[in-house]
This record gives sequence, structure tokens and C-alpha cells, in this order.
Amino acid sequence: MSAQLEGPSGKMDEPKGTILLVDDDPSVLAVHARVLARGGFAVELATDGQSALDTLGRVAVDAVVSDVTMPRMSGIDLLRGVRERDLDLPVILLTGQPSLDTAILAVQNGALRYLLKPVAPDTLVKETNNAVRLYQWAKLRREANGLLGVGEPQAGDRAGLTARFNRALESISMAYQPIVSWSGKATVGYEALMRSSEESLPLPGAVLRAAERLGRCDEVGRGVRGIVATALASSPGVEMVFVNLHVRELLDDSLYDADAPLSRHARRVVLALTERASLDEVVDVVDRVRRLRAMGYRIAIDHLGAGYSSLTTFAQLEPEVVKLDMSLCREVHQHPFKQKLVGSFVLLARDMGLQLVAEGVESAEEHGALVALGCDLLQGYRFARPRSSFVDVVWP
Repeated sequence: MSAQLEGPSGKMDEPKGTILLVDDDPSVLAVHARVLARGGFAVELATDGQSALDTLGRVAVDAVVSDVTMPRMSGIDLLRGVRERDLDLPVILLTGQPSLDTAILAVQNGALRYLLKPVAPDTLVKETNNAVRLYQWAKLRREANGLLGVGEPQAGDRAGLTARFNRALESISMAYQPIVSWSGKATVGYEALMRSSEESLPLPGAVLRAAERLGRCDEVGRGVRGIVATALASSPGVEMVFVNLHVRELLDDSLYDADAPLSRHARRVVLALTERASLDEVVDVVDRVRRLRAMGYRIAIDHLGAGYSSLTTFAQLEPEVVKLDMSLCREVHQHPFKQKLVGSFVLLARDMGLQLVAEGVESAEEHGALVALGCDLLQGYRFARPRSSFVDVVWP
């Protein structure tokens, strides 16, 4: 259903925008439709949340104005459904039964306005007009970002972020980059690198930041570990795979489940925790790491030299492997201070009986400098780019 008002001349005026109006009360729906039509808007009508979502699938609208209390699908549920389709489309919620809980949910899920019924006609037109303008601004911003190739799409509200994160979670895949021993001319292992086809969260860091904000790091970890387990099951010749572990995953009971998919390959897995994260929120980290070792896992500290972890953290983890952050390895041949740091890390790792991996090795000059400093285990584009399978190295 749709409604539109004729202009003074009898001809149809160009509407200010198309509004999807949703209410299960036919009389309220008719009144609000007339108000918005007189305000210069084209109006699409829906009597419940599901028909509203169906309308969004076939009609381009500039804002949604919906009742909160409706049978089968509430206005809050409709709002969540809108966010799964469009991160920016403004939604104005109307209610005759206001409550603090509903108001909080409206804000958390990204409602533009939460108005009390009865809504004055001029207020409804004013707020709807503002919503349409904001949506036009959002579309222009997206076009500009796409043209300039800058930034990643943002969704400040929880519903928008949740929709993006859900799509990212469903699209997670893994790429594997070889780690080589230069002296032995052999591939000794691989790092499993998370990938997502969700355009708004294309990089692992973006997915993890969303997971942190939503409290869903365990879901990402389980997904990653499951994919790596499947790859290992079909590749018996691969002896060592580094799997990056978020600190909060240490609190996930499934990590310690002997029947979990990755647990069956624990002796072939190195769990890498970044030095950029703090272990403070895991009060029994020593016991948890001990349990992981008892299962067969080894522990690595990733991004060594670029983090803020204390010596206490290093002592708590007692890693078998440390991975030099790529920021120390990039153009190391041109920076004497980096060379001194890398050389010191190499000597310290040797004294402590740790394996040391230099990450981010891209050029022949970096490669040569790192080998001269005592780095034997190397990883980077110099040897192979990450691939969806365990690829062989073409030796330079």
C-alpha cells in the first residue's frame, strides 16, 4: 500500500522522500499516512513487521516510521531486521506504552528517535524530514568513501555492528603463510591468518574489534579453530601451524575440551597470543596455559617488540616460540637501531632456549640483514604469500 498527496496545482509534487510507515492499528496508520503525505512524502504502508521487511526488499525507502508494540514482530525486532539490510537507514519508533527497557533497546539498536504517541503532526513531519536528510548525508558519505578509497564503513549502533559482525562470522576463512628455516631450506610450519569477505570488516583486526565490543570473541575463536582443524585433518604432513588466540579465548571452556576439533591436533598447533594484549582479565592464566600444554599445545608470543606486555606476562606464558613484529623487520637493513634490537632479541631467545621467527620479510635486503643477525626462521612475502591451502615455498 502507498499514499501520496497532490500539490496545489492538482499535479503530483516531487516527494521529499519515501517513508515506510508501519502500524498494526489501521486508524493510526491512516492518520499518520495523511500527515506525512501532506508533509510532502511518498508513503509506503505496512501493518506488521514482516510485511515491512518484505516492502524493504522491493521498494527503496528513505526512512522507516514504526510502532513499537505489534504482534509477532515488535518494532525493535523490525529495527534489527532493517539493520541487517542497511546500516544507515533511519528508523523512528513510536510508542503509546513507553518503558525504560524499550527505550534502552531502541538506542542500543540504532533507532534515530523514540517518540511517544500521540505524536503531534508537525513533530512527525519535522522528525521524518530530519531522518530523510540524514540518510541522504549517509549515502553521500558512503559514495565519497568509495570514490576516495578511505576508511571502513562504520555503524555506531549495536544492531548495525551486530549485523556486520554476523556476516563476517559467516564468511570467515583461513589463509596459510609458510614459515621457513633458511639454513635448512625447509618449510617448518605455517601461520593461519583469518580472512573475511564482509566488505565493512575486511581485516582481522576489524573483525576482532567488533567481537570485543559485542563480547563475542569466543565465537570467532571457535570458528577459526574449527576451520584450521579441518585443514589439518586433510594435511597429515603439516607438522606445525600457528593459530592466533585472542586473550579472551583463554576464558572459553571449549578451548580446553579434549573432544573439540582442534584439540585432536594439539601437538601440531602453536597457540600465539599477541604481546599487544594484556592478560590482566585472565586471573588464572598460569593454570589455563598449563592445561593447554598438557593437551599438547605449544605457546607463542606474537608481535614481540611492538606491544606493552610486562615481563610478568612473559613469565606467565613461558612461550616456546617468540615472533618478532614486522615493524622491527621492515627495512631493518637501513636502520642500525633496529639491527641492534633484533640482534639482542636473537641472543636472548637463544639463551632462553626459545625459537624466534622474524615476520614480515619482504625484500632481499631485509632477508639478508636478518640472516646476518642470526634469524633463521623467517616468514613473509619474500617466500610466499598467504594461500587458502598449505602451499610450497619457491626459494629465492
